[in-house]
Amino acid sequence: MLEAPDRVCAVVARTRHKMMQVELREAARKAKFIEVRLDFLAKAVDFKRLQPHKECAWLGTIRRPADGGRWPASDAERLTVLRQAIVSGCFEWVDLETDVADQVRRFGSVKRVISYHNMTETPDDLDGIYDEMLKQDGDVFKLAVLTKTPDDVKRVIALQKRATKPTIAFGMGDFGYATRVLALKHGAPWIYALFNRDRELAPGMPAVDDFRTTYPVRSINADTKVYCLLGDPVGHSYSPILHNHMFLRHKLNAVYLPVRTPNGKLAEMTAALEQVPVSGYSVTIPHKEAAVEAATEWEPTAKSSGSANTLLATPNGFLAVNTDSPAAVGALRDALDAKAAADGTTAPEFGQQFVLILGAGGAARAIAFALQRVGAHITITSRTAERAEKLASEIGCKWCDWAARHGVSQCDILINCTPVGMHPNVDESPIHASFLKPGLTVFDTVYTPERTQLLRDAEARRSNIVSGVEMFVRQAAAQFELFTGISPNLDQMRELLRKAMSPLTRAIQEEAEKSGLTEAEADEQGGEAGGEGWKIKQG
Repeated sequence: MLEAPDRVCAVVARTRHKMMQVELREAARKAKFIEVRLDFLAKAVDFKRLQPHKECAWLGTIRRPADGGRWPASDAERLTVLRQAIVSGCFEWVDLETDVADQVRRFGSVKRVISYHNMTETPDDLDGIYDEMLKQDGDVFKLAVLTKTPDDVKRVIALQKRATKPTIAFGMGDFGYATRVLALKHGAPWIYALFNRDRELAPGMPAVDDFRTTYPVRSINADTKVYCLLGDPVGHSYSPILHNHMFLRHKLNAVYLPVRTPNGKLAEMTAALEQVPVSGYSVTIPHKEAAVEAATEWEPTAKSSGSANTLLATPNGFLAVNTDSPAAVGALRDALDAKAAADGTTAPEFGQQFVLILGAGGAARAIAFALQRVGAHITITSRTAERAEKLASEIGCKWCDWAARHGVSQCDILINCTPVGMHPNVDESPIHASFLKPGLTVFDTVYTPERTQLLRDAEARRSNIVSGVEMFVRQAAAQFELFTGISPNLDQMRELLRKAMSPLTRAIQEEAEKSGLTEAEADEQGGEAGGEGWKIKQG
């Protein structure tokens, strides 16, 4: 059986030998296995300058531009340097593209990765390409293709699952991110990650630090339960950090992965991932209404609102659940109670409150239906007037044109359910500051950043503010309980999220201590080589 040096191969690529030397030493502090991208070196490769800096297993690679590399000379010259690399004594492994592998003989104990790269598509004959590769003299077979559709994702995962020899098959690009991690569940000996996040070498390649902070790749196996976040975009989301750290804290063999899913593609993506299988999904923009349509069973709130942010796999399909509604109402109720306590007054009931909701998408639907049930007087506005009118008709409330939102005279609670103000557009606000006033409660469902421009304006005008972090944590906690049957500690989740969002983050070793894990156990459940354990990703 093949023994891989590590489950993560850190990729180092620099143009100067001096900087390559520095980065090889730094990478060895975090990784036990390094791919040395010799094609990036601007001058002729000098193995004698590199060898003194070897502190772990190395994989030598010289990639052509057509395969995503930078080798500037002829293929004949490239093969000559590859042969030199093999006999140099620097490398335990060497990467050989499938079309040239037969021209390079095996030498000594150096193991061979036979690779295929397609930077433009997932070819129709992917399975045929793989079957031909298996006939070659290789120890590991690597296929990296650009995935553009749910069907591409489906075919890549299916190939990895049927592998009869050590294989690493994954999709590049936003669509393929999850396939890189899922390859480990389905038998891949390792996956690749950038040592230096600032040097993008292939579309969608994760960084080594992602596996120190967010994804427990060293503990993933065939029994690992998989949960996914479906949305577009998903790159900004802190859900993976929150859920994966809670899995760690409760010693669960599970992983939570983001899957970019364009509008209208939710059903196709869940079908593509069925083979994994995925036990449950978090659903975000723009799929919360589509999630209801994709389900075969519904809890009452999801059914009545037509919006769901959670899909649980069942023998007959999916159960749709809405955890946004109770999270939003609970966050608002606590904010109103806290403000009344601070003022020495009696907190108002929702039936006494006039609420203006900005937006008419999935989050707005969930919150509007929840507030309607508790008697609030609601007005809905949206940049798409037809959607606002339709939602208001379903609820039985008022609506107004987006251009008229500043003219709403009765407003005790303002709720932003649009993405306006979300990272990276952090200086935008969905409403002019002049609308805000003392005594108004302003609730922004955006949580990245926590203090949006809307909330900064509201605070400056002495309004009562409610951060999207509060709703996010509550809905995530409810999802975690649905996924695992475990009721998590809300304060712990708030602390984890705020650490993750803070640039002043401390190491997550304390999480291992709180979980009762030894340092070695923490490493095993997601730590790095070197024994530091997980660290919270900085915002």
